Amino acid sequence: MCRPPRWSSRASKSSPKNRDTQVIKLTTNHGVITLDLNAEKAPKTVANFLAYVEAGHYNNTVFHRVIKNFMIQGGGFDTGMNQKKTNPTIENEAANGLKNKRGTVAMARTGDPHSATAQFFINTVDNDFLDFKSPSGQGWGYCVFGEVSEGMDVVDKIRAVRTANKGFHQDVPVEDVIIEKAEIV
Repeated sequence: MCRPPRWSSRASKSSPKNRDTQVIKLTTNHGVITLDLNAEKAPKTVANFLAYVEAGHYNNTVFHRVIKNFMIQGGGFDTGMNQKKTNPTIENEAANGLKNKRGTVAMARTGDPHSATAQFFINTVDNDFLDFKSPSGQGWGYCVFGEVSEGMDVVDKIRAVRTANKGFHQDVPVEDVIIEKAEIV
């Protein structure tokens, strides 16, 4: 199902007039997911994500953490569960008014609110407990920087895969869910 983004007008790589919305196509072994990124609300986060896309970082990585009624997370490991090298961490822009609703994409991070690098997740349900509340402790939340505009059916297929523990990792798909290619469209 195709729907227009909830923010700004749609722009593409070939449309320099409005760069507030960048469109990313994730080709996975389960189908295609299209993301509309919101550079107006999360400029540093979108620039960071685009840099990883342009560098080919996400190609042949896996969704390594899948929790059915929570989210699917990827961008950090290859198919052998080897962690990929990343760029420096970025500032958490979660105070941008965007919410962790079903179908939104946000940056994953450690307990340090400003520790996001390449890993991201797609919310499979509304996760308001991940939203920004205050700039302290647990209140920082997780920065939403885009949403799925097409391919939510693919996200739903991925969220339903069988998972298990793999080494020190939990909720890892038993069969690899691969991001074969990430590209700007």
